[in-house]
Amino acid sequence: MAGATVEFRHVTKRYDRGHKGRGAVNDLSLTVPAGNICVLVGPSGCGKTTTLKMVNRLIEPTSGEILIDGRDVQKEPVTELRRRIGYVIQQVGLFPHLTIGQNVAVVPSLLGWSNARKAERVEELLTLVGLDAARYRDRYPHQLSGGERQRVGVARALAADPPVMLMDEPFGAVDPIVRERLQNEFLRLQRELAKTILFVTHDIDEAIKMGDVVAVMQTGGVLAQFGTPTDILANPSSDFVARFVGADRGLKRLSLMRVADLELRPPVTARPGDHAAESRSRALADPFPYLLLVDTDGRPLGWLDERSIPQTGVITDAMAIPMSPLVGFDTTLKDALSMMLDADVHAAIAVDEQGCVHGLVTVDAIAEVMQRRADRWSR
Repeated sequence: MAGATVEFRHVTKRYDRGHKGRGAVNDLSLTVPAGNICVLVGPSGCGKTTTLKMVNRLIEPTSGEILIDGRDVQKEPVTELRRRIGYVIQQVGLFPHLTIGQNVAVVPSLLGWSNARKAERVEELLTLVGLDAARYRDRYPHQLSGGERQRVGVARALAADPPVMLMDEPFGAVDPIVRERLQNEFLRLQRELAKTILFVTHDIDEAIKMGDVVAVMQTGGVLAQFGTPTDILANPSSDFVARFVGADRGLKRLSLMRVADLELRPPVTARPGDHAAESRSRALADPFPYLLLVDTDGRPLGWLDERSIPQTGVITDAMAIPMSPLVGFDTTLKDALSMMLDADVHAAIAVDEQGCVHGLVTVDAIAEVMQRRADRWSR
């Protein structure tokens, strides 16, 4: 099922009994187009999680309307509403006494699906989030890593094919490397599924990377700015938004571009068993001073410094030195640059989902992109 339009009309939430004074959320109005990821971002106490929980009525609004495809959520039975809204939280919330397969099938079981239909859906969803169903469906949550549990949480939220998903800091509890991988995997899924997603984070970098639209909220539950990441970076609407986005707005703009948007540099490659003399000749003729060793399927094995390639004999994998970072097409240029700087190298290797080489991302190429964007945005 494709996404649905989500609309907030003058929504306010107050916790004081007299309904006086400022609330946790104040007069919030915005529309999330169907199939978009809307990221709610802001400091602690700005009402972003309260806003999220009002959509599936874990919290009831004091006033205003929240509509999904034009239907007021407050006029629907709560149980029916929640069954068509996926919900993913930072702590995942898997039931520890249920297997992974049973966890994924919780909502389909409540809806009365047959065992065969549930089994088919579990298999489909675990595969979709990158987990081998045969290996994982009969395990228990404590047997999985944090990143694996988070993937299962996403699969469970997708089980009944909801048009809307709510995600409350879903990747906040995992380490940065796993977090980046999960973000990229989720963006890949979203291209296939086109759900409408409300996504809460306190991290502006994550908001810029994940959001089609971003709602910047400030303390007191006030919407400070709503727009695309490009709009917010280029034209902050207030001093608060400018401070929250940060002084390094130019660098953050790299989060708006991905490896897929870059013209990749073709590497000079060789395979184990290739003639060393011919490989050396090709490497010396290219300005980039390294030869990339790949296997028979085109997956990278390591680098050979052109000066270390022998003039006779054949290339062997023992000659290779460690590789540069591997990046996917969904990796942002900001993340790619960070990975190269951390590894103290000048190039990352762009690979597809099968791990096959498609080209090189270089520091120089990213610097050119930054300069072009700076020139264009300064006009």
